[in-house]
Amino acid sequence: QVRLVESGGGLVQAGGSLRLSCAASGRTFGSYAMGWFRHAPGKEREFVAAISASGGLTFYADSVKGRFTISRDGAKNAVYLQMNNLKPEDTAVYYCTADLDRRTVLVGTSDYWGQGTQVTVSS
Repeated sequence: QVRLVESGGGLVQAGGSLRLSCAASGRTFGSYAMGWFRHAPGKEREFVAAISASGGLTFYADSVKGRFTISRDGAKNAVYLQMNNLKPEDTAVYYCTADLDRRTVLVGTSDYWGQGTQVTVSS
């Protein structure tokens, strides 16, 4: 069982930066692939980024490539999403997700999800 708690969302002007954090419970954090999805009003949930259990592989949506960076810290049982050069279209609730199978993280069918954190980017 894994419990995920996101933090770090907020209101920022376009061009600004935010760093989201996802704290994970459980002693087997290092076995889980982790990812971030977002959901904006009136839109479908969208994949943002993912990282393999080892941290050696990262994946990004084209819309955030070059602006967002996903990372993980095994000692802190945490995964992060550094978001730079934010745009109004990045406004959404951001969710952290985890699964033993990286493929399910990439497609959003993973077993564990956080409660979400709101990111609002003003123009």
